[in-house]
Amino acid sequence: MQAGNSRTSWGWVAVLLHWLAALVIIGMFALGLWMVDLTYYDSWYRQAPHIHRSVGILLFALMLFRVLWRLLQSAPEPLPNHSRLEIAGAKAGHLLLYLLAFIAMISGYLISTANGAGVSVFGWFEVPSVTGRIERLEDTAGEVHYWATWALIVLAGLHALAALKHHFIDRDDTLRRMLGRASWFS
Repeated sequence: MQAGNSRTSWGWVAVLLHWLAALVIIGMFALGLWMVDLTYYDSWYRQAPHIHRSVGILLFALMLFRVLWRLLQSAPEPLPNHSRLEIAGAKAGHLLLYLLAFIAMISGYLISTANGAGVSVFGWFEVPSVTGRIERLEDTAGEVHYWATWALIVLAGLHALAALKHHFIDRDDTLRRMLGRASWFS
């Protein structure tokens, strides 16, 4: 499998970035759901948010690289059996997935830096606050973060269902192309 995309398939870099981002986003959503119910006396009360923030910053870097890679590489051509409506829907859905992911990450960053402090990424480096202290920013960003993450997960679920529909009902190569033509689904 080649690194770059071709007219008929995704390259291994795009495939790796897709699945890595998907796993991290799902994991971050699960961690976020779990950690909001932690109590002050729970041993993970401070550790879980630190992990969530650190991974969020790394995910932001990964997503920036993914967007750059996508801009430098043309996507494979749509399959012949895809209607114009499916192609337009897929483009709109992908754009919305990216938009929601960035809204979730930026709002998460704003929650974490609303008090003017930076975000330490596993103690490796610190991302400074760009806003300084802004009263009630944490509440507003928290609301945006909550709804953006739920919308992202719902849309990602619909995205996965669409891929399964293409694989099992349409019996086309849509899913196989993002799996690197994996034969175990044939």
